[in-house]
Amino acid sequence: MKYSDLRYWLTESAKWVDSYYSNLSKRPVRPNITPGEFTKKLTKEPPKIAEPIEKIFTDFKDIVPNAMTHWQHPKFFAYFPANAAPASIFAESLVNAMGAQAMLWQTSPAATEMETVVIDWLRQALGLKEGFRGTIHDTATTANLSATLTMREKALNFQGLKEGLYNSRKLRVYASVNAHSSVDKAIRLSGIGENNLIKIKLDSNLSIDKKALKSQIDEDLELGYLPIGLILSVGGTSIGSSDEVLPLLKLAKEYNLYTHIDAAWAGSAMICPEMRYLWDGVDLADSIVFNPHKWLGAQFDCSIQFLKDPTPQINTLGLRPAYLETLDAEDVTNYNEWTIPLGRRFRALKIWFLIRVYGLDGLKSMIRNHITWSKELEETFKNNPKFDVITTSPFGMFTFCLSGGTEKDYENTKKLLNLINADGECYLTQTIIDKKFVIRVSIGTFETTREDVMAVHTIANKFYNIVVKKA
Repeated sequence: MKYSDLRYWLTESAKWVDSYYSNLSKRPVRPNITPGEFTKKLTKEPPKIAEPIEKIFTDFKDIVPNAMTHWQHPKFFAYFPANAAPASIFAESLVNAMGAQAMLWQTSPAATEMETVVIDWLRQALGLKEGFRGTIHDTATTANLSATLTMREKALNFQGLKEGLYNSRKLRVYASVNAHSSVDKAIRLSGIGENNLIKIKLDSNLSIDKKALKSQIDEDLELGYLPIGLILSVGGTSIGSSDEVLPLLKLAKEYNLYTHIDAAWAGSAMICPEMRYLWDGVDLADSIVFNPHKWLGAQFDCSIQFLKDPTPQINTLGLRPAYLETLDAEDVTNYNEWTIPLGRRFRALKIWFLIRVYGLDGLKSMIRNHITWSKELEETFKNNPKFDVITTSPFGMFTFCLSGGTEKDYENTKKLLNLINADGECYLTQTIIDKKFVIRVSIGTFETTREDVMAVHTIANKFYNIVVKKA
C-alpha cells in the first residue's frame, strides 16, 4: 500500500464509518462471545508475504466489529462514557495522517501552541480562575501519578529524585475510601507505598470526614510521619459521590499539603455554571484533572491536568538533555517536561475542533440533557415497587437493585444484570454498596436520546419477570 492509495481507501473507510454509525443502534452493545472465540479467527503466525489491502479490509469488516463492545452505542450506560464526537473523529484522522510527534515545540510548533490555547479555553469554560495552566495527558491515571510524584518531590525538596526514598521520612498521603484505584496505583508507583495511602472514612454527605482527616494527620505527625498530600474526588467512580472541596482544601493548607482533585468524569459537567457548587473552592487546589474523553466528546485518549503553579511538576518530571534543546529559544514550552512520556500525540487538535463545531452552548445542552434524563429514569425506578434505588448522584448516575433487601434479592439483581447484558440491547455494570450488589446506570454517550435512556427501565422490567419466575 502506498500513500497514493490513501485517497481511495480513506474514502472506503469513510463509507464504512458512515454505515457503522448509521446502524450502530441495531447492534448488540456488547458481543455475546466467549473468551478466546475471536482469537480463533486470527492466524497464529505472521504473514510472510504481503496480502492485498482489499482482503485485509474485508477481514476487518467481517470479524472485528462483531467482537467489539460498542462504546458509542446510544444505549451504552456502563462504566463511564468514552465519547467520540464526529468532530473529534474527524480531527483524529487528520492527526493520524500527519503522524507528528509533539514532544517539543520545535517538533510540532502548532501542536504545542494550540495545546496552550485550548487548555485556557477549557479553563474559562470550567470557571477556573485565571492563572491556572495545564497540559494534556493520555488518561487521568497518568495525571494522578504526575500529581503524586510532584507532591512527593515538593515535600522532599526535590531530593527524592536524586537520593531515592530509602533515607527519607515515611510519607503520608490522604484520600477518600471511595478514591479511584488509579490513586492507589499512583501511590504504589511513586515509591510512597500503598500502606502510606490513608483512606479516610466518609461523613453523612459521602465526603471525606474533615474531623477524621484532621485527627489522622495529627496522629501521623506525632508518630513521625511526613504528611505530604491530599487527593479529593469530585464524582467518584463507584456511585458518583464527591468530597466537600472547600473545607477540606482549607484544612490541607493548614498543614501545607499539596492538593490534587480527581474530577476525571464529573469535571466536564462544570462547564455548566449551575453544577460548580459541587466543587466550590476548587481554585485553592494545586492540581486538577478532568477527562474531555469521558463526557465532553473528545476522542479517547485526552485528559487535562490544570496546575496552579506548573514549576514543581516541571522540576519533578522534566529532563532536558542537549539533544532535546531548542537552540536559540530556551524559553519555549516543551510539554514533555510536564508529563511522564517523552513522546506525545497532537491531542489538542480534537479539542480545538470539538469546541468550535459544537460550541460551549451545545456541549452544555448535551450534559444538561443527560442529567435531566438520568433523573427522570431514576424517578421511574423509584416509582416501581419491583426495584429500590440505592444511591443517587447529581451527575447523571444512580444505582438500583431488586426490592426486598434480602441476600436472595441481591443475587437475583446479579442474575438480572447478566440477562440484560447478554441480551445486548443496553449495557450496564455493577458495584457493591454496603455488601449489596447493585446495578450502576451511567448516562453520558454523545448521541444518546431520552428514548434510549428511558428504555433501561423497560428492559429491566422485562427481565425482572424472567428472574422472578425462575426464582
